[in-house]
Amino acid sequence: MGMEVGSSSGAMSTPNIVPLIDILLVLIIIFMVITPLTPKGLDALVPQPSPNQQQNQELENKTVVVQVMMGGKLKINNEDTTWEGLEPRMEQIFKDRAEKVAFVKGDNDVQFMDVARAIDLMKQAGIDRVGLITAKLEAGQ
Repeated sequence: MGMEVGSSSGAMSTPNIVPLIDILLVLIIIFMVITPLTPKGLDALVPQPSPNQQQNQELENKTVVVQVMMGGKLKINNEDTTWEGLEPRMEQIFKDRAEKVAFVKGDNDVQFMDVARAIDLMKQAGIDRVGLITAKLEAGQ
């Protein structure tokens, strides 16, 4: 605080605002530098171009679908297997893969107990994520 001594009767104190202005100028400069670094807008997923036939074939080779059918029959990518052979076969398929994702597809008349059993065996084989394929999903709806 500064003091002014003048013709008035006694001393009068007034605030010294120079340091306050210096602090405000520094803050303005800091905010001007930081502002361009803040992200603007929303994240959006850009539609990807339709894959060509080769990429589609590679995706089919990577996708593992376990189909549970009536009568306790199982198929892994159209290859017949048994309940006892499901877990070892899945371990063999996924032993060298980084992404451990598989899908289960159940026929319309299969009980959920059989589908849950297949999911349980797949989880025991070390598969991280198991997805379900439904009739609407398969039809593209």
